[in-house]
Amino acid sequence: MNIDSVDFFYASMPEVTLEADGSQDALLVRVTADGHVGWGECEASPLTSIAAFVTPRSHGVCQPVAASVLGERLDGPDDILRIARLVGRNSMDLLQAGHTWSGIEIALWDLLGKAREVPVWQLLGYERSHAKLPYASMLMGDTPQGTLDRARLARANGFRAVKFGWGSYGTGSAADDADHVAAAREGLGDDAQLLIDAGQIWGDDVDAAVARLEALERAHATWLEEPFVPHAFVAHAALASRARTVGIAGGEGAHTVHMATNLIDYGGVRFIQVDAARIGGIGPAKAVADHAVRHGVTYVNHTFTSHLALSASMQPYAGLADHRICEYPVEPKPVALAISSNHILLDENGEVRAPDAPGLGIDVDLAGLVPYLRHVEISIDHERVYTSPEVPHRVREVV
Repeated sequence: MNIDSVDFFYASMPEVTLEADGSQDALLVRVTADGHVGWGECEASPLTSIAAFVTPRSHGVCQPVAASVLGERLDGPDDILRIARLVGRNSMDLLQAGHTWSGIEIALWDLLGKAREVPVWQLLGYERSHAKLPYASMLMGDTPQGTLDRARLARANGFRAVKFGWGSYGTGSAADDADHVAAAREGLGDDAQLLIDAGQIWGDDVDAAVARLEALERAHATWLEEPFVPHAFVAHAALASRARTVGIAGGEGAHTVHMATNLIDYGGVRFIQVDAARIGGIGPAKAVADHAVRHGVTYVNHTFTSHLALSASMQPYAGLADHRICEYPVEPKPVALAISSNHILLDENGEVRAPDAPGLGIDVDLAGLVPYLRHVEISIDHERVYTSPEVPHRVREVV
């Protein structure tokens, strides 16, 4: 089959705040090929990602993503890899291309799985989808009491692992951060996993991160996530050498396979977290998962938006029984929940699995998105090069 069309749907909350919450807007991608439909999601700025698809050619290796995608054959996983290489070559100097391609790539896997009537994880070579232990991904409270309350709520909702991050963490003193970590542990009790996300707050300042280790180890935190910018491999390795019981985690900021594998090979991380909607899609994420297995590092998904993105993030390691921990968004904005008519829910054991249904197993509901959709037009010299697809207000498209 041939790729006939690629459409983008820019959805957003009426007001986007400054809080570090990636579920405030979304860019969905719909791909069609010979009557089949697949959906993906970009973890990136929606407008710039749309522009990367249609931007005029600047030179031979700065072409729009569309030039490498539309009309291409899609008969199997090898074609997805082939198209990825085309995008990488033809849009080499278009830095946003990788983000745009990530959403398209995910949609291609979804389409291919639906066409073959198998889940994506089976296309990746796995025999079954293993249960994962979801951790509630939450923002740090404004005060230690706020963090304590959030921790208690997460436990009350059945979560046995909780991640706190961003907010005030890392912006004040090490003592202030220690109070938040202690409050989180108190709220979770002794039997839950505690994870802390610094959100790259220290750049490459190893001493600032080291100053937080004692409190993290006292609270028996499993990991300290993203203490530095993702390419600060030396800083990661230096911190890892100083940490005794706390593992260093990172990788969500990696937008290429090599950025992620370098964190394993040279950064000393014990947990590699990959966002399929940012690294280039499901295929590259699977390559990182394979590398992690070979090097004894735990692979973890990264996601903080919709259940479409959650399913995509779970596919690359769905079949890895020993890599169990799974990021799970617990406080998404309404726009993120409206994207699909079904969601990946915790089972009676408090665990989740990548769906067994064909493709990603998530039904996109355009009707639910109508209140959040933004209309985009891009013109050059008064000639329109992109217009958002029409969505009738009474549409009911669940595919």
